[in-house]
Amino acid sequence: MMDSSPPLRQGSPAKRAAIVGAALQVFLREGYARTSVDAIAASAGVSKRTIYDYYGDKEQLFLSTLKDTQSAQTAAFQRLLERTLGHVDDIEAALTAFGREFATEIARSAERAAVMRLMIAEASHFPALLEPTPENHSVQHALADRLAELDKQGLLDTPDPMEAAEFLGLLVTGRVNHRTWYGAVPLGDAEIARLVEGGIRIFLRAYRADA
Repeated sequence: MMDSSPPLRQGSPAKRAAIVGAALQVFLREGYARTSVDAIAASAGVSKRTIYDYYGDKEQLFLSTLKDTQSAQTAAFQRLLERTLGHVDDIEAALTAFGREFATEIARSAERAAVMRLMIAEASHFPALLEPTPENHSVQHALADRLAELDKQGLLDTPDPMEAAEFLGLLVTGRVNHRTWYGAVPLGDAEIARLVEGGIRIFLRAYRADA
């Protein structure tokens, strides 16, 4: 049977941004089930009909909102890589700077933490949230590419850069996520630094070129 529903409108970029921004805040505050499109429309300053014209229904708005949020986080991660691992002389210092900034951002970003908790809470109702996304794939690929470059410079020995990127991500964020309950519990700078430095030491034992 052919789909007879009207095509979705692309609409104004400014209105879409307003809708996504409002939707994110309402979904984070209320959760998916308790959120109403009326509340999002009121917060965004648009009509309910505009939201349906742009997104079709609440489910698609929810998924689109998370996708746009992850895209913004991916862009921020790319900038982090450039700042910390763009030009490297001291591999341990560079990886530690990367790990500290990345872990601190995760521990201190209330929005990032809330998005993660929302996705965990809703994953059983939205199987698409469990599937690898282009955004997550891009983050790991970007880190893997950077580690491969450090391998070429003779600073690391990473036969499988994608695997090394996965381990590095886990080593610098895993214990921080655990200790903070994904950003819900505050963690001081000194403790974040200690956890990250321990992770970097383990990573370099496995992947330092002269290990």
